[in-house]
Amino acid sequence: MTVQGERAATTFDVVVVGGGAVGENAADYATRAGLSAVIVEAELLGGECSYWACMPSKALLRTGHAVAAVRRLPGTTADFDPTAVLARRDSFTNNWNDENQVEWAVGAGITLVRGHGRLTGEKTVEVVGGPAGAQTLTARRAVVLCTGSVPVRPPVPGLDTVRTWTSREATSAKEIPARLGVLGGGVVGCELAQAFRRLGSEVTLVQNEPRLLPAMEPFAGERVAAALREDGIDLWLDQGLDSAAPDGDPITMHVGSATITVDELLVATGRRPNTDSVGLETVGLEPGKPLTVDDTGLVEGVEGEWLYAAGDVTGRALLTHQGKYAARIVGAVIAARSIGAELDTRPWGEHVATADHAAVPQVVFTDPEVASVGRTEAQARAAGIDVRVVDLPIAVGGSSLHADGYDGAARLVVDEGRGILAGVTFVGQDVAEMIHAATVAIVGEVPMGRLWHAVPAYPTISEVWLRLLEAYREPA
Repeated sequence: MTVQGERAATTFDVVVVGGGAVGENAADYATRAGLSAVIVEAELLGGECSYWACMPSKALLRTGHAVAAVRRLPGTTADFDPTAVLARRDSFTNNWNDENQVEWAVGAGITLVRGHGRLTGEKTVEVVGGPAGAQTLTARRAVVLCTGSVPVRPPVPGLDTVRTWTSREATSAKEIPARLGVLGGGVVGCELAQAFRRLGSEVTLVQNEPRLLPAMEPFAGERVAAALREDGIDLWLDQGLDSAAPDGDPITMHVGSATITVDELLVATGRRPNTDSVGLETVGLEPGKPLTVDDTGLVEGVEGEWLYAAGDVTGRALLTHQGKYAARIVGAVIAARSIGAELDTRPWGEHVATADHAAVPQVVFTDPEVASVGRTEAQARAAGIDVRVVDLPIAVGGSSLHADGYDGAARLVVDEGRGILAGVTFVGQDVAEMIHAATVAIVGEVPMGRLWHAVPAYPTISEVWLRLLEAYREPA
């Protein structure tokens, strides 16, 4: 059953606050186990990833990347119409209409209540601002908070006096700005800077750290920076935005001694868990802080084993796929506890999100792509792991066929004490599809000697695995 403007039942086994991809998974897995579930969502069912992040941003990037790939082959020409790119982006968001997601929820047996949900006490959620008016929902078993994250706005003088974009405005833009300023050199800043540059904008990116993608291996940020410069993006690294001011309709950015005028300014300086207004104070927790959870998703500091959280709101791994993974775990845990079943909480057990600690995959969909999983070299050393690092260019038969002048790089971070991989990073065109093999190797704790027998198909880019293992088998 789904609720639009009418009232429905007010008591469910599970009440999920937040109807993004994470909340959908939590409700779905609870429902699959025979529990009743309701999702409370104030905006579009499907959330940030479906309408303002993962899907539309990749749609904005894909055509430019495909055209660039064609141009890397001799005797080819290619071009594209930016208007068609925006239209294709709109198709992926269903023009910001969630009727398809609602149909899915109905088919899955999940109730949808429109409005803003907040805790009012143990197992109770008040919903306001929806078409059905104020109402209180009660959970028999559990409440799951999946309210995601919100953008961080840095304290830059004058920033509050100018019109700015967050990733939402950028991914839903109806026109391509002639001049775009980007503040922040993380994943969102890099991806959208390149997307809009290839769509026709003049782009200036300002990053207050010495390199792009600072959470990843240094060579990844260096190679992406080189690619952005080659595209014609004006990079200002190790330099913050000193101030901003309106200049008529355009915006003036003051960066060091330079004055840069842009038509739109994208602020991409990170995100924080969205817990300001979900009623945490009613259960003894501090609003505005991440929800600390154990590996079953149970929120710490609340008695009774009834409050769970998954996704960005926990601050563990701000990635859609990782949030969906945590939500699947939460759904299974609630179902098991509802029938008194014993939980499997061993590392990598059925009811724990072990991968959050050591096997988080991520792709930066720039050109070149960056695909990584596990720990970086610095993270592994900080964790006290006896590390051996293997670095090689991606220079194999498959890469040379893939593009003339293919210039990629790969790194293995090996836990020498255990003889297994601790981390893997690839940088290059179309390396995203290679990262799952590394994820399987890390999750499975596959010994390096056994990986030697995983023969890569020829001629594919995956042949770099053979070259990396050959290099590893040589004396250090």
